[in-house]
Amino acid sequence: MSSATVTGAHLVGSVNLPTAEEVFGAVAEHLGEHITHIPDGEVGERYYWLQFQTRRFDRTPGLMRLGDTPYLIRGEFDQRPFALDGSVAAADLELPDLGYAEAAIGSYAAFARLQEAGRVAAGTRFQVSLPTPAAVVGVFFAPDVREEIEPVYTKALYAELARIADAIPHDALEIQWDTAVEFAWLEQAVLGGAVLVPWWDDVLEGVLTRLADAAAHVPADVPVGFHLCYGDVEEAHFVQPKDAGVLAQVVTGLLGRAPRPLAYIHLPVPIERTDAAFFAPLADVALPEGTDLYLGLIHHEDGVEGALARIDAAATAVPRFGVATECGLGRGPAERTAPLLDLHRQVLEAAR
Repeated sequence: MSSATVTGAHLVGSVNLPTAEEVFGAVAEHLGEHITHIPDGEVGERYYWLQFQTRRFDRTPGLMRLGDTPYLIRGEFDQRPFALDGSVAAADLELPDLGYAEAAIGSYAAFARLQEAGRVAAGTRFQVSLPTPAAVVGVFFAPDVREEIEPVYTKALYAELARIADAIPHDALEIQWDTAVEFAWLEQAVLGGAVLVPWWDDVLEGVLTRLADAAAHVPADVPVGFHLCYGDVEEAHFVQPKDAGVLAQVVTGLLGRAPRPLAYIHLPVPIERTDAAFFAPLADVALPEGTDLYLGLIHHEDGVEGALARIDAAATAVPRFGVATECGLGRGPAERTAPLLDLHRQVLEAAR
């Protein structure tokens, strides 16, 4: 039993199962009362986080790919950056439907059916995970057009959020903003031989301003949370944090700037960090009442024993938190999904 109060489980978003209905059913079956909000697993075209957005940009008049030879990941997602082709000003670009609202509305119909049938507990919320606009722009667009493209894409993504909020009852909905690319900027990660940088000068201030704006666009009566992430490229971070210091900076800054309460914040914990030093910066974070903290300290490689070691280390800095994996379950093999869901429950039962 841990000296900390371990509250419950959180799923970041992606789950490797074929359909949203199967995700809802499996999570409800394996985690039951241990979870209060369930994502749809980011099934279908969304399985590799942001990548499906490139297919929308390929259909946008005024945008073009740079380079003649496609560079594919997973054999299907072309990584060549987008730029303006000169036929349309950035401000006049007309992006197609981004796909997030359509997916959420379809998934909620399955969620509502299972909840009405009693397979998903009453009061459980439907969690919709969305990328930050800056992440999409920073990953897919050439550096010299990012500043022009950002307001265009931000407007389009916020319109998707508005459609979701219009279509799904607010007492059943929860929104999560996924923040990963921002940590590549904050940690000055190197990718392709170059340091990743955003298109503004004060990196932390720019990140916090944008995250606060994202929180502000979620209706006040819909809970909003944040998943802070160090990347999940084939189950690997783009850089390993030396401790939770940068995470703590972002959490504190976000809590100070967000114009509304935050329901939760999720933080990753690397598998090898069973030491109190990693968690020490979190001791200075003042979480307000009503904001839950979830620590991504569950790893399939070392199971309950490893998670409990990280829980004990975290308890030296944080008295109360829930548990999760570092990122989503969607990039791991499908046969690992059910055991990982069970592992969440086993860790919670062992820690209490």
